[in-house]
Amino acid sequence: MKKEKNLNLVSDGGGEVSPNKLSKRLSELEKENKRLKKTKSKALRRFKKDKEIKLYSAELIKLQETLEQQKRRMIILFEGRDAAGKGGAILRITHFMNERHYRVVALGRPTEEQRTQWFFQKYVVQFPRGGEIVIFDRSWYNRAMVEPVFGFCTEQEHQNFIQGVAGFERDLVRQGTILIKLYFSVSQAEQAKRFEIRKVNPLKKWKLSEVDLQAQDRWEEFTQMKYQMLRYSHTNDSPWTIIRADNKHMARVNAMKVILNSMDYAERNEQLNYKLDADTVVSGSQEIERMGAELIRQGKFSN
Repeated sequence: MKKEKNLNLVSDGGGEVSPNKLSKRLSELEKENKRLKKTKSKALRRFKKDKEIKLYSAELIKLQETLEQQKRRMIILFEGRDAAGKGGAILRITHFMNERHYRVVALGRPTEEQRTQWFFQKYVVQFPRGGEIVIFDRSWYNRAMVEPVFGFCTEQEHQNFIQGVAGFERDLVRQGTILIKLYFSVSQAEQAKRFEIRKVNPLKKWKLSEVDLQAQDRWEEFTQMKYQMLRYSHTNDSPWTIIRADNKHMARVNAMKVILNSMDYAERNEQLNYKLDADTVVSGSQEIERMGAELIRQGKFSN
């Protein structure tokens, strides 16, 4: 009778390795291989995203140079709910820009002195000189959403703002300022997810405020205020651009494209794609139409 072949394997120490141990080791190697592939894939995606951001960042520098040469003024407003990604987008957009020709302005609650002044006064003093870009991380539109929802202003103050903001911006644009209004729109589920991350991540915990903690409970109130704000302040002179911001990278790239498409500038790289992603960017008029249809059909807003 033919002798059976010995299938036992020898370990590094000279001893035999059982099939069970071998199977376990193979399983561990497969898991490690999957982990390495996932890490490599993640690193590759990050590299591609960074490369794309840098391409449009180079164009923003050219835009800055044209603004400086022509002594033109630009104001960019970043609005949206808490955790919509405004701050992260501003960081990416300004990362490579010339610091001498832009400022990021994030104003706190008005002082007692400011409360006695014309409402727009504290913002006007921050406006750009010729050749400069000023980016408002929240702006005078605090009075359209945050302040009325949390009772930081009276109903009369809110109505005065709603009735006067379009004329204020019309005059601003008429006198030569390029005004870009970006509203970062985040879904309720994504906002909740980002808040949970802030609660447990020590590097992001500082972002979580008392106002943030109430944002989910007051979701519908904010949505109603958003609809009213868009209806009164989306005009031909100063239109709103809505950025769907659940996908942070797409939101950032498309916000950069909106800025680059706002004016002609020298040495524009025509090889780049400046077309806005239809799933990420919609006009203010489209958003008003969508929300109005929802209100009629459902009796409430879904987002």
